[in-house]
Amino acid sequence: MDSLDRKAIQFLMRNGRATWADLGQLLGLSAPAAADRVHKLEAKGAIHAYAALADPEALGYPLMAFVLVTLAGPGQRASFLRAIEKMDQIAECHHVAGDGDYLLKVRCRGAKDLDRLLVEDLKEKLKVAHTRTTVVLATSKDSVVIPVAED
Repeated sequence: MDSLDRKAIQFLMRNGRATWADLGQLLGLSAPAAADRVHKLEAKGAIHAYAALADPEALGYPLMAFVLVTLAGPGQRASFLRAIEKMDQIAECHHVAGDGDYLLKVRCRGAKDLDRLLVEDLKEKLKVAHTRTTVVLATSKDSVVIPVAED
């Protein structure tokens, strides 16, 4: 990945709806050349998706929490991950080291919705052994931008 590729990715992370002409101007390329460069980055897997970043509160999901999950045993992992993939309220699922097995970022309509997710979905349906939940009171920084390191 060269410096123009890094510059293109940095720009697109902040301006996903930019035109090829806008990107080309930034890179000193024609619009078709900028588009070709981005298509190559997509083919390499450096860019894997584009999305609209919606406001969870505006969509009725103002409560965010992080749930540390401990599975009953390693044989439960595959079925747990398949089930989590289908649950829209779980925004992120991370396999972690230390206490617990997975850290989930969840979005809920409120405390009752969070309680239902924890008790019915995780503990009863998925037979999760233990959870530890931290409710987010306020968010100071929430970014989809990833540092783009020089080689």
